[in-house]
Amino acid sequence: MQKMYPIKKVFTGKVKSQFGMMTAMGKQPIEGEIFLSALGLQGDECASDKHHGGVERALHQYPSEHYDFWRTKFGDKADWRPAGMGENISTEGMTEDDVCIGDKYQWGKAVIQVSQPRSPCYKLNKRWDVETFSEVMQETAKCGWLYRVITPGFVSAAEPLILIERAENALTIKQTCDYYFGDPLNLEGLRLIAAQEGLSASWTRTVHKRMETQQIEDWTPRLKGIFA
Repeated sequence: MQKMYPIKKVFTGKVKSQFGMMTAMGKQPIEGEIFLSALGLQGDECASDKHHGGVERALHQYPSEHYDFWRTKFGDKADWRPAGMGENISTEGMTEDDVCIGDKYQWGKAVIQVSQPRSPCYKLNKRWDVETFSEVMQETAKCGWLYRVITPGFVSAAEPLILIERAENALTIKQTCDYYFGDPLNLEGLRLIAAQEGLSASWTRTVHKRMETQQIEDWTPRLKGIFA
């Protein structure tokens, strides 16, 4: 029997000045059907094409249950609820522990594939006014995940995600993060990540570069927004 996961809400956003920066992180819920193209949901925007969006990062899904963790961790000073991480898809019952790299889902008329975990960045620190937010997200792997669109089509929050394909050697998002962020020069872990069917090209390049050089790329610009 195919696994089916109901969707709580679907969100899109426009780039504007908010949270002290130009960002589309402040997304709004969408009612009814919306077209999903190779670049994402119709009308959805991202502020930086270099680090966000594109065909391999067309959608971001985030587990709604993680907001309780953030409320406990950082207090009730912020509005901890879905769309707070800039996600397009909010669900309950799908987490980094059971979603795998390369998983394919039927969603309405579209087919989407998990391409990589979300790489937390300093914009989340600004969004929540917590200096270490991106680092904690990275350490805990409560980062959500990204999709590429295999088959464009109309989708909606009323239609579930239906798991239709999973590779035999698939790593979960949590396992991938534990190797990639938690033990970044572990050769066996890097080989396992590199072998993932459907892994994004950017993550594949980074993994191969680590194996060749035995060096970790500088995470400071991404996590802290400090550029040399």
